[in-house]
Amino acid sequence: MAANTNRPTLIALTALAPISWGSTYAVTTEFLPADRPLFTGVTRALPAGLLLLASARVLPRGAWWGKAAVLGALNIGAFFPLLFLSAYRLPGGMAAVVGSVGPLFVAGLAAPLLGDRPTSRTLLTGIAAALGVSLVVLKAAGALDAVGVLAALGATASMSTGTVLTKRWGRPDGVGPLALTAWQLTAGGLLIVPVALLVEGAPPALDGRAVGGYLYLALANTAVAYWLWFRGIGRLGATQVTFLGPLSPLTAAVIGWAALGQTLTPVQVAGIVLAFGATVFGQLGPRGGRPTPPCGSRRRAAQRPRREKNSPGRIPLPFTGTCLDTLIPQVES
Repeated sequence: MAANTNRPTLIALTALAPISWGSTYAVTTEFLPADRPLFTGVTRALPAGLLLLASARVLPRGAWWGKAAVLGALNIGAFFPLLFLSAYRLPGGMAAVVGSVGPLFVAGLAAPLLGDRPTSRTLLTGIAAALGVSLVVLKAAGALDAVGVLAALGATASMSTGTVLTKRWGRPDGVGPLALTAWQLTAGGLLIVPVALLVEGAPPALDGRAVGGYLYLALANTAVAYWLWFRGIGRLGATQVTFLGPLSPLTAAVIGWAALGQTLTPVQVAGIVLAFGATVFGQLGPRGGRPTPPCGSRRRAAQRPRREKNSPGRIPLPFTGTCLDTLIPQVES
């Protein structure tokens, strides 16, 4: 009962992550040095990861060294550079449009990895969200850049895969979302460091505005936001959490209108209403939790011995036809 009562609060807290990410563009353009996307990625990820790691005081064990590295590479190390590359090379918010198809990526990956078959409701809601975002940010000016489009698709695929694997693997016993976030941010930041030094060279000189901008990105925009995001993935369905993603470009559009003097056309307002409506509708679908094993029956499920509350269980490879004992560990209410 407590879980049901707290679910709207959990969704609202998780939504703060993409809302915070929507402020990234304004902070980058108004406070940070130009043309330093990789340095910005490092300063977002690594300090935040080390800070959370010092707070959690828990290191990975056993197979989780490899899992943390994989999740860090997908959610941070590959996602950040690809995202910034697409933003620099694509005109008029096309990167945000491509990114808004994230729910469709997750729905496709959830079938083989989570046993969650996408429904027509999920697909239609994902299409509506992408259409709404495109009305808000897409402009006709400029030609599409193939590298930018591929980078945007790569960023979306990377984050979507990381989201599904985060839900599939859960967390080790006794490890909370704070430590899991710290592992990924640290691993991802360390992966970006050599690329940033090779491509961009030494760090730039920073003034007070830049320092303030980087502190905001590292603390609120990354440490807190990613902790809320991974916490939400652990307690809600992966597809459901991803439907909160369109809040990021919508927030960017609202900030541009309210703080940067940008105008919103009636078409953009309609796009905001459509994308926000799809986001809300995506939260009204089936709730996250343990999906029904595709090859298991209630009778056989009842015969299996009960496991401890936080036991990760055994997860077979997809397409094996093997029944799942447990797909994801239940988290505390």
